[in-house]
Amino acid sequence: MTGYYLLAGIIFLVSWLVSNQLKTKFKKYSKIHLRNGMSGKEIAEKMLADNGIYDVKVISVSGQLTDHYDPTKKTVNLSEPVYMQRNAAAAAVAAHECGHAVQHATAYRWLKMRSAIVPAVSVASRLSNFVIMAGLILYATGSLIGGWVFAVGIGLFAMTTLFAFITLPVELDASKRALVWLKTNNIVTPEEYEGSKDALKWAARTYVVAAIGSLATLLYFISIFLDRR
Repeated sequence: MTGYYLLAGIIFLVSWLVSNQLKTKFKKYSKIHLRNGMSGKEIAEKMLADNGIYDVKVISVSGQLTDHYDPTKKTVNLSEPVYMQRNAAAAAVAAHECGHAVQHATAYRWLKMRSAIVPAVSVASRLSNFVIMAGLILYATGSLIGGWVFAVGIGLFAMTTLFAFITLPVELDASKRALVWLKTNNIVTPEEYEGSKDALKWAARTYVVAAIGSLATLLYFISIFLDRR
């Protein structure tokens, strides 16, 4: 188990560093005020309208970096700072979340795939660690069913890893759609665009780190399973 805790510690450290850098970037680009004076809410509504989407509402939610698109309720949920503020960071986030709405409207295949496995992943994420630990404990006691329980736990964890990797193209594509729209429609100046681009780049890195960390952990569990057979 020492190896597992070491791996978990490394993944946690890298994740913390990237997350901290993301917060630093957003704080920096929150100081670059948009020349057009548009708020995150107004930018989101314009991007939706420009893409012919009129059945999605833009609403405010509490917290920071809590922005997300809800395909079931058809709402672009912007955190309070993004919803109200008029800066490069707010423009980036608002446009990114609308990128997901455009994906939904155009039946983007990676988004459809991710949405389809959400119910199964929700169950797997709640049970995987518990089942894996139970399997390891049974292994240690010499129980014959320990291997089967551990294998089931690995299968559940593998599902969450798959979800993390399917999320990558979804997030990257949403950022690409956002940046193209911001630039081609002259929503932001060149300086504001660079700020928005850098902010979204660091946001994407959090998903990359999460996916790689999940894969590394999965491979570690698989190696334990194979060594004990």
